This record gives sequence, C-alpha cells and structure tokens, in this order.
Amino acid sequence: MSAITTRSAAAAASRRGELAAFLRLRRERITPEDVGLPGGPRRRTPGLRREEVAQRAGVGVAWYTWLEQGRAINPSVQVLDAIARALLLGPEERAHLHRLAGVPGAVGCPPARHPLPPEAQSMQTILDSLSPLPASVVSAGYDVLAFNDAYAALDPRMELLSPPDRNVLWRLFTADEESQPLVDWEREVSFMVGQLRAEFGRRLTDPRWRAYIRKLSEASPLFVQLWSRHEVSAPVTHRKRFRTADGRTVAITATGFTTTAVPDAKMWVYTPADQDAVRVIGELLDRYREIGAAGLVAAGAGRGTEG
Repeated sequence: MSAITTRSAAAAASRRGELAAFLRLRRERITPEDVGLPGGPRRRTPGLRREEVAQRAGVGVAWYTWLEQGRAINPSVQVLDAIARALLLGPEERAHLHRLAGVPGAVGCPPARHPLPPEAQSMQTILDSLSPLPASVVSAGYDVLAFNDAYAALDPRMELLSPPDRNVLWRLFTADEESQPLVDWEREVSFMVGQLRAEFGRRLTDPRWRAYIRKLSEASPLFVQLWSRHEVSAPVTHRKRFRTADGRTVAITATGFTTTAVPDAKMWVYTPADQDAVRVIGELLDRYREIGAAGLVAAGAGRGTEG
C-alpha cells in the first residue's frame, strides 16, 4: 500500500470516528418525550435508542448502527437529512453532519495563516477607521490577525503577546484568572469551542488543525471536557462583557463580518451596549494612546494592590 493510500485511509477512518461520536452524543441528548415517545422506567441508556432513531429516519437499524460505529459506509444527502431531522439537529449541526460524512462540497479550506497576507493589508485601514469601536480580524482557529487601537485598549494583554501567540482560545484556556478578559468566561468559551468544532469538521485531514487541537487538549483539561461534547455552533451577533485592565466591566455587542480579503477569517466589531460602555472605552482609548498597552496593564495591576 502506498503512503498516499495509507494517509487517505487514515483520514477516512478519522472522519468516520468523528461522525460516530457526533451521532452518539446527539442521540443521547434527546429524551423520548422530546419526540413524542413514552419514557418508561426500563431504559438503560440516556436519550433515544438506536432503533428509535433509525425508525424516525426511515433507515434500517443495522445500517444506522454501523454508521454510529464508524464503519465504512456512504450515506446519501437524503439519508443524512433524514437522520438530522430524527436527531432534531439545527442548521449548523446539520451542515456539520454532512461534512463529517464526507458529502462532496461540504469540506472547507485550511485556516488562514498569521499574519494578514499582503492583499489583505487594507483590512488594517478599515479597522483603524472604525475606532473608537474596538474591532479585530480573527481566523477560524481564533488567531487574532489584526486589530485597532480601541481593541488594544479594551484588551491590552493581547497586544503584549507576540503575533504568533495571539490566539483567543489559547489565552482563555491557559491564562491565570486575573488576566482573563471575559466576565462570562464559561458561557463564552463553550460557545467558541462549539464554533471551533464546526470549523474542525471542515478540516479533519489538515495536520495543522489536528496539531492545534492536540496542543489545546494537552494544555487544558477543561478544553478536553468541552471538546468531547461535540457541540457545534455558528458565529452570531451576541452581547458579551469584558473585564478591563483596571477592573471595570464593559458590555458590548459583538458582530462578525466575512471578508473577501481574508475568506477564512471574520472581522469582529464591538459596539458599546450602553452609554457607560461608550464612556469607559473612550477613557481606555485615551489612556492607551498616552501610555500604551504595557502602561494600561501596569496601571491596572498597581490599582489592584492599593490599600
């Protein structure tokens, strides 16, 4: 067997394993009552039984069992859609199911590399023009590729990292509690890991992505726990709260935009959620332009030790 054939077989096996785990976990989260079935006291496993999913999807029990066991079978789009309906999958979960099953056209491209490519340098000009709104360009793997002064003022510790180390998830899972920029940490990281899982489904054979997931797993048991849930989510406009370097809380609305300059990344713009947030971001931006990111962090640390 050639090396190419061996790699292809390994990639296919990996994809089937991801598919099997995803199907099992989605089946286990549905209660019989969710789909109009009697619960009963004699159930030994959580969620629906395999035969119940197969019946709801209109497929054979043995065939569905093989699919959930990761065997080498090729379901059609129609069958996958029937399984998606049986498992009450949302749109992003349905797309993820298609990608894991290797449906033609469902697999995406590799992640954007750091830094911004030359043809995308105009993005920095756009980011700068958005100030005083904090804004950044973030890759599918959560590398922060570019940002403006307002973003640096809101999260100065990100600027102090070297460019290759500016990764949102890596920082959130490895930084000490005092350095965490998000107030609702658990909710936000769960949401981001769900997006990462969806993106990983597009790139199962990419060695860079597999190394990235392995690195996060080795660094954080909590990441392993969240990753093992196989939850998938899509980027949506949502409100989040930042903890500033000087200990204040800022509420913003995060809105993501795709860009043709960097197709595998999004530009995120943070709009202040209230007048207090407008005031705080304005004050931080003025101080950032006066003393820089290191000055903001040092001033915040000094304030925390006062008294």
